[in-house]
Amino acid sequence: MLTILDRYILKRYLVTFLGMLLLFVPIGIMANLAEKVGKIIDNEAPLAEVIVFYGNFTLVIGNLLLPIFLFLSIIFFTSKLASNTEIVAILSSGVSYWRFLRPYLIGATLVAVLIFLMGMFIVPHASIGYNEFEYKYFKKGRKVQETSNIFNQLNENDYLYVSSFDPERKNGRDFTYERFNEEKKLEWKISASSIRWIEKDSSYRLTNYVKRKLRNDVEVMQTKRRLDTVFSFKIEDLTPVSYVAETKNLFELNEFIDDQQRKGASNINAYVLVKYKRWALPIAAFILTIIAVAVSSVKRRGGMGLNLAFGIGVAFIYIFFDKVFGTLAEQSGFSPLLAVVMPNLIFGVFAVYMLMKAKR
Repeated sequence: MLTILDRYILKRYLVTFLGMLLLFVPIGIMANLAEKVGKIIDNEAPLAEVIVFYGNFTLVIGNLLLPIFLFLSIIFFTSKLASNTEIVAILSSGVSYWRFLRPYLIGATLVAVLIFLMGMFIVPHASIGYNEFEYKYFKKGRKVQETSNIFNQLNENDYLYVSSFDPERKNGRDFTYERFNEEKKLEWKISASSIRWIEKDSSYRLTNYVKRKLRNDVEVMQTKRRLDTVFSFKIEDLTPVSYVAETKNLFELNEFIDDQQRKGASNINAYVLVKYKRWALPIAAFILTIIAVAVSSVKRRGGMGLNLAFGIGVAFIYIFFDKVFGTLAEQSGFSPLLAVVMPNLIFGVFAVYMLMKAKR
C-alpha cells in the first residue's frame, strides 16, 4: 500500500519524467530537422512522409533515451528535495534510506515496463518506416543490403549463391542452388545466369537454367532457356536488409535469429545484439535510478547544477560504453551477451558503491 510519502515522491518522479520527455523530444526533432531539412527539400520528400517519419523518429530515438531521461529527471527533482532539506526531514523522522528508496523503485518499475513494451512490440513497427525513409532520402547510395557475392545456407543440406543482387528489381546474377545428402555428397545442383522474383505469380524466373543430378555416379543434365518455378526460400533469404532485426517484435526476432543460426549467417552477432539490448534497457532503468538517487539525495554546495553536470557526464559515459561494446560484438567475435551485460555490470557496481556511500 502506498503511503503519503510514496505518493508524494512517485508523483514528482513521474511528472518530472514526463516533463523531461515533453521538453527534450521536441528539441531532438527540431535538431534533426534542422540538420536534414536540406536533404528533405532536395529530394522533394512529401510532407505526409516527413510527418510520419518524425512520428517514428520520436518512438525509435525516444525509446533508446528513456533511461537517460529518467536518470536526469530523478537528479533534477531529488536535488530540489535535498536543497529544500526535505530529504533530511524525511530521514530524521525515522524513515530508513531503503524505505526512502522504495517509491523510486516503484517508478523505475513502471518506466521499465513501458520501455519493455515499447522496445519489444511498438518500436519495431515504427523502425520499418524510420529506416525506409532514412535510406530513401538521407542515405541515398548507401547499401542497405549486401549486393555482391552472397552466400546463404538455407538449412543443413541446401546452399544458395548469387554473384550480385539488385534489391529493387529483385533479381540476381550467376545463381547457384546446391543440395547435399546426409553424407554431405552433392545430390543435385541448379545454376542459372539470372534469377528474378515474379511477384504476381509468387514464383522465380530462371534464365539459362541448368540442373545437374547424380544418379549412381552418373550425371544427368537438364537445361532450359527459361524456367518459371517455385523454391522454398523467400527472396529476402538472399540478402536481408541490414536493419531487419530492428523491425521485428519479440517473437518474430526470436524466430528470425533461430532461422539465421540454422543457416549459419555470418552477421548473426548483430541480430543477437539487438535482442539482448531490448532486455538490457529495462534493467538500465533500475541501475540509473539508484545512481541518480544516491548522487542527488545528498545536499551539496554546488546544488542542482553540480548534480546535473555529474548526471550528464555519467549518461555520456554509459552511452560510450554501450557503443564500444556494441561495435566489438558486431565487428569481431566478442560475445553479444557480454557486450550488453558489461555496461550494466560496470554501472551496477558503481550504483551499489554510490548507494552505500549515500546511505552513510
